[in-house]
Amino acid sequence: MNPDPNRPRAGTKSRRHAPCLPSLTGLRQSEREAYQSILRFLRPGEMSELDKMTFLRAVDTLAGAVRAQASGSMNNYIPKTLLAKKIETLMLEEGGGELLTSSVRQQAMLSIVALSQVDPPFHLDQKLDLVNAAVACVFSLPLIVPSQNRKESASLYLQTVQALDDMLQALVMDGRDPNMAMLQRMLEIVLPWLTMSEKEQEQGRAAYTISHLLRFTCNFPELLHLADFSISGRLMATLGIFCMSRSPDASAGASEGLHYLFKVLVLHRSMKHKTELILRELQKHFRGEWLVYIEDLAMFFREFLSPEERMDAVMVFMEAMASDREDDVRAASKILRMTLKSSMPEIGKVPEMVEFIYHNMNKITEATAQETMRKVLQLLAQAYADDVILTLLQMQDQSHRGNRKPWEILASIPQSYVVIMEHLLRRLTVHLKHRAPEASDRTQISPLIATRAMHELLLEPSRRMEVQTLFPPLFMALLIQTSFLVVEGGAEAAGGSEHATKWMDPVSSTVEALKTLMWSTGYGDYVSYVQTQEGWELLTSPERHYEGVTVLARAMATRDCWHNCPVFSLIIQMLREQEYRDHLTAFVLLAELLRCREVVATVDEATTRVLASWFQCEEPATVKLLLRVAETFALHGNMTRQLGLLQPYVLNCCHSEDGEVVTETFLVLRCLVEHLTWQKLPSFLVQLAFTLGPFFEAESEPLRLKAFEIYGMLLAKVKRSFFASPLKHQVLNSLVLLVVHLADRDARVAQVCRLALCRTASILGWWRLRAVFADRDLWTILRALLEREAGRGLWLLTQSLSLLRSPQAPVRQAAVWFTGQVIQSLEVAPAADIEEACTALRAMSEDPDPSVRCLATQTLHVLEASKSRPARTRTPWLCCRRRC
Repeated sequence: MNPDPNRPRAGTKSRRHAPCLPSLTGLRQSEREAYQSILRFLRPGEMSELDKMTFLRAVDTLAGAVRAQASGSMNNYIPKTLLAKKIETLMLEEGGGELLTSSVRQQAMLSIVALSQVDPPFHLDQKLDLVNAAVACVFSLPLIVPSQNRKESASLYLQTVQALDDMLQALVMDGRDPNMAMLQRMLEIVLPWLTMSEKEQEQGRAAYTISHLLRFTCNFPELLHLADFSISGRLMATLGIFCMSRSPDASAGASEGLHYLFKVLVLHRSMKHKTELILRELQKHFRGEWLVYIEDLAMFFREFLSPEERMDAVMVFMEAMASDREDDVRAASKILRMTLKSSMPEIGKVPEMVEFIYHNMNKITEATAQETMRKVLQLLAQAYADDVILTLLQMQDQSHRGNRKPWEILASIPQSYVVIMEHLLRRLTVHLKHRAPEASDRTQISPLIATRAMHELLLEPSRRMEVQTLFPPLFMALLIQTSFLVVEGGAEAAGGSEHATKWMDPVSSTVEALKTLMWSTGYGDYVSYVQTQEGWELLTSPERHYEGVTVLARAMATRDCWHNCPVFSLIIQMLREQEYRDHLTAFVLLAELLRCREVVATVDEATTRVLASWFQCEEPATVKLLLRVAETFALHGNMTRQLGLLQPYVLNCCHSEDGEVVTETFLVLRCLVEHLTWQKLPSFLVQLAFTLGPFFEAESEPLRLKAFEIYGMLLAKVKRSFFASPLKHQVLNSLVLLVVHLADRDARVAQVCRLALCRTASILGWWRLRAVFADRDLWTILRALLEREAGRGLWLLTQSLSLLRSPQAPVRQAAVWFTGQVIQSLEVAPAADIEEACTALRAMSEDPDPSVRCLATQTLHVLEASKSRPARTRTPWLCCRRRC
């Protein structure tokens, strides 16, 4: 029978269950006895005070033996974690707030000190458990009042506190240097005893413990994991608050702790050449008045803390102000006001701070604390407007009932309100300009968010005067933003913004902000008027948007808006700098504002030159608006100088490639001639007379008619006393043209030309010829003109030849006939001129119009025949026009 191979043999023990006994050969007798005592006391069961002390002394003895060994480890004898757990249990058993009557607490902590000096090192969790237990069993002790009867108890207490300090210092060490990450974890355990306890003795013990740990740290030139020590801000703020505590122990301990915290920061964060000087100054303030410490705190807050640590400090102060402890509220408020006297330094996690203010502002009842909280929000808004605005809007969206308190705070101080509004203005306009925005690591709100924030701030009634000042730039920015969203399709991009809520329509929210701006500035009746004219609806229509702008601008112009002149000045500045990509909205507004006499009175030479420079713009809509500006100048009647500067640009528009611009130009020129007098702007009228020449033969009948109408109006302005060269020369050179256009296809042109001929005759003093011009036919007038100017045949011939190129057959026919008449009438003429005229007539014999061809051929035959006759036998020919 085969036995089970896994069954142990008789007379032997299973190796699996055999205890692994350590070798005690290297230990002294007392150390062996200590080992045996430890084993005995590790068994479950109750222990007397004597047993506890015996156990703890045995741990010290065995730890001393292990430390004396070259490569000794406590685990070679008893697991170190087991011993630490047992000691932790003893400390917890001793806690509970009873009177301090034994040395067990003290000895337990000293045993931990001994164990911390041998291998293996404590795990982090075990260290924290030990710190928790030690702190609880010491801090929870009742108040010990020194007296003759309690000298021994007081002495025991002091020894226990010293043991706690020794244990904490031992646990914070990592080799030869303090571990700052471990120090932070310890302070996080101790701080609640200072901030949350209602007992003064617990607060005092916590404050002194913190002070002793920091003082211990100051003794080391090298600190491990210093970058992980991020509690400086919270620690500084907490100690600063308790510097002003009514408890003498808490105040003294906090003051010392603050001093040593400053010292740690100086030693490890300051420039070497400044370290000694700062340390000397700190030493002078040691154990001084609380005010001195607070002044130092303000300096260290700005110069030695990181942005995130500053945020932690401010959060501690604000949490204290929102608490129910009146002393903390007053202390935190006072320190924070001194710390943030003028401006907000660089700070981290701004949204968290704003959220706290948003949720806790209404809970703060103490007046000074309320004012301090207001100041914090205002300083944050000035330094980190984007973060503050975005967070407030997000909080408002998440809340069923929007809290308007933060907006009231932002609007409560005029300077702060202006700074925030100007920042929002920059955010609103940055994408509307040619220049690309500068890159930044900070949060940057979108124009849509900026618009909504403006709307929220404009709803606050306390800042009406500031809104009056800011009206021009805000008005222009919102109006141009509306144009961008409606006309250029910017609404789609804005609607997809990361922070845009579902209900925020870009166009409607911008128009609503514009309305609110006008209401806030006292223009509520303007808003209503624009509404009755359907201007707001037009403003949101892509097809009729600029009609809406015109309605709004006209309301401002006709109802004497107080801000017309400042808005106009801002528009001129924008046009001069040419920063904005969209200028059409500005021109629509400008054209309407110039209807106001107050606005026109501000137009100087520099302003006019800015406007003139924009005539070079290739956009027809802009040029047409500029032409309207010139028309408005003429209507005002006192803008002669400004019109003189615009004159060449307006006349140049007659030659534009855009037909609509040309049409608009002629309409404006008609208005200018109608409202200008010869005395005010003679040079313009003369130049206009020459400019119109090419348009008399325009193929477009409406354009040709306008040209002749304007010319006729111009002649009506001329008086004989002012009739001189070069206008006289131009008028005389247009005589034949006016006559032959009596045959114009457009009867209206013929009528205008007859009136112009009569005016010309009046100016020249040709009274007999004036009667002929008034009611005789074309041929009679031409014969009468030739008879009147018989000695100037070559001059009439030149005019006649130029009309042979007319696009109208009737005009060419009349020109051919008159050319023949003039040549026949010439008694002496240069042969070259006659030959040139005959060549022109030969060309006309091939004219596409049969009547013109026939007449040209007949004329040539007659001229050829007349050459063979003696001069005295020549008679006038073609006295009556033959029809072919």
